Amino acid sequence: MDALIVIDVQNDFCPGGALAVPGGDEIIAGINTLMNKFDAVVLTQDWHPAGHSSFATLHEGKAPFEMIKMPYGPQVLWPDHCVQGTEGAAFHAGLNTERAELIIRKGFRPAIDSYSAFFENDHTTPTGLEGYLRTRGVTRLTMVGLATDFCVNFSAVDAAGLGFETTVRQDLCRAIDLDGSLAAALDGMKQADVTLA
Repeated sequence: MDALIVIDVQNDFCPGGALAVPGGDEIIAGINTLMNKFDAVVLTQDWHPAGHSSFATLHEGKAPFEMIKMPYGPQVLWPDHCVQGTEGAAFHAGLNTERAELIIRKGFRPAIDSYSAFFENDHTTPTGLEGYLRTRGVTRLTMVGLATDFCVNFSAVDAAGLGFETTVRQDLCRAIDLDGSLAAALDGMKQADVTLA
């Protein structure tokens, strides 16, 4: 069984948002069309409490996109984004949310960020998505959404590591590309046996 995983197509990641991914809204129509080809559709939603530890505003003297060390490893500091209940955290109005059978919210624990749809950034705390997919009998995943080099990348690598046959549709993703992060992500996905289509 095949599932489409739609990663973080939210207002704050689209043009005009707090952490806008260039061209983030250009992929929405294509994603909506693709949904009709899948047995199951899952949406992920970045869902941070106000004052999340990954926000640069919480770290005196630090600017967005600087790196710091957290107990679970290196962490990019982000502008405040996708704060729970705000317009920025809402799905883009153009996205067809009616096809979604499950919405996985991530990044809601204040002390740890969460890029992957499967695990927090400590790589051990699960979101529950794996269990859902296994009980549904899903074995093949296609991933689309935002951003290629962060949440799509982490989700795809984790999915492949968990034994799912995983494809990333590059035409239906867009990247932040922070200091070569896109090239590094594409290399990492290839090494993890993710199919880049």
